[in-house]
Amino acid sequence: MNTANKLTIFRVILVPFFVLFMLCDITDYSRLIALILFVVATITDHLDGAIARKYNMITSFGKFMDPIADKLLVSSALICLTSLGEMPAWAVIIIILREFAVSGIRLVAADNGAVIAAAGWGKAKTVAQMVMIIIFLLKIPQLYILSQISLYTSVILTVVSMVDYLIKNKSVIKFK
Repeated sequence: MNTANKLTIFRVILVPFFVLFMLCDITDYSRLIALILFVVATITDHLDGAIARKYNMITSFGKFMDPIADKLLVSSALICLTSLGEMPAWAVIIIILREFAVSGIRLVAADNGAVIAAAGWGKAKTVAQMVMIIIFLLKIPQLYILSQISLYTSVILTVVSMVDYLIKNKSVIKFK
């Protein structure tokens, strides 16, 4: 269990706390605490990858768990924002549908002894989604247009990354 993998696990551990502060008014600062937790988790996403690459700590566990940790964090945030009426359900459904499809393909690949690491479009999609979520979490009326631009950008990148993923991994999806 190297440092990069520990950061990935830490990100997963942050998710329930993020949800708790998003959905429960524990304090007057619950939304701010949720935002901070999300930003910290987002930073760990960048750090674990950078550390893994720099110190040659890339593992099958990391290739598998890092995208799962991202999906848990992003999906939880999107569901919370939808539950609070702050994000349209259609966008969340598209984003989560893509995540389930990709996870399913990864499981099939893993069953066949292959590990599929995240690719460029997937990483761009993740960054766009995390930026979008931070903008929505800020909940500043003056950022409404920016929030909408980030929403549509995230959905477009989600669809593009899904198509790219399917094309690049079509050999894994063979139906028998």
